[in-house]
Amino acid sequence: MKLAVLDWYTVSVSGDITTEALEQFGDVKVISLTKPEETAANIGDADIVLCNKVLITKEVMDACPNLRYVGLFATGYNNVDVAYAAKKGITVCNAGQYSTNAVAQQVFAYILDRYSRIRDYDNAVKNGEWERSPAFSYFPIPTAELAGQTLAIVGYGSIGRRVAEIGSAFGMNIVVSTRTKPTNCPYEVTDVLTAAKKADVITFHCPLTEQTRGLVNSELLGVMKPTAVLINTSRGPVVNEADLAEALNSGRIAAAYADVLEKEPMSPDTPLKHAKNLTITPHTAWAAFETRKRLVDIVCGNIRAWLDGSPTNKVN
Repeated sequence: MKLAVLDWYTVSVSGDITTEALEQFGDVKVISLTKPEETAANIGDADIVLCNKVLITKEVMDACPNLRYVGLFATGYNNVDVAYAAKKGITVCNAGQYSTNAVAQQVFAYILDRYSRIRDYDNAVKNGEWERSPAFSYFPIPTAELAGQTLAIVGYGSIGRRVAEIGSAFGMNIVVSTRTKPTNCPYEVTDVLTAAKKADVITFHCPLTEQTRGLVNSELLGVMKPTAVLINTSRGPVVNEADLAEALNSGRIAAAYADVLEKEPMSPDTPLKHAKNLTITPHTAWAAFETRKRLVDIVCGNIRAWLDGSPTNKVN
């Protein structure tokens, strides 16, 4: 059995995770990153291809007659022509729910950053402001408790549910907006505009679909409180970047945090680059060491199940 890993760099930038676990399945060819024009050649005569964002198109599959299995180091699978893969008898499996804890943790890192203002006070201290304070305690930058604040969660999958649990533990009021009403949900469920109106913090955990593309736009931003904070760790195109930049620069909303952008790596032309009160992280919410190790374990489990004739996490 031959395996080709097409973009291992996206899983292990610093080499902290090895491909040793994959070697149980056969000969492994590891490519750090693959350009579109290199995909078919890099797969070669492999039976199994593993990738994160590399496009596996009809043309690629036709050029690789030995290919029988595509495994994704990701939950999303829009980079694979899954319908054509099914026609050719190629199994495609994704890796779901590996990043729930890490993404939820980062959401609250953002929320606590905004509400406790640790970075701002650290900068103030280092600039000598506490030394010049007339009193023992120096607090010109407003902070606030999370208890009693309304946290609106758009998307109620595994990550949305975990965010709700943590928010509830902080004493926040939870409002959920989701495509289908969940069963046994202990929180208020409403439409997205009503959730946005109520939110002190609104966080997005929905998949990218035609219905959610551009969901964060001038209409939604226009109903939010001017003190509200917006967080996006879902997919970049869920946000209309020009509309969000305008809302931040005009003070329509107070602040935003984004871990994903419409183009990744970030385009120097994005209107969000210099937007006021915006913190951008480079798609890191999923990237904790334990999370990536879990991801590799899930991918290996998927291959094992496929070889045993009972594929798990099959998307086609």
